[in-house]
Amino acid sequence: MKNNLSKIMGERRLTAVTIARDTKISRTTIRAIYYEEAENVKLSTLTKICDYLNCSLSELIEYTPCA
Repeated sequence: MKNNLSKIMGERRLTAVTIARDTKISRTTIRAIYYEEAENVKLSTLTKICDYLNCSLSELIEYTPCA
């Protein structure tokens, strides 16, 4: 799995602080997702991020099957 949060944030010139403030998700959680360090992210958290970014879950998270 790969997440595109860093790509989307870069394209929209958003910071983790801005997203955290606007979504009420901790900056630590945003940072962990951004750097792909988060292992278990709640679906409700991903939903808040998708709603905020006005994107689908499939745009945020990319699934690539292992070979």
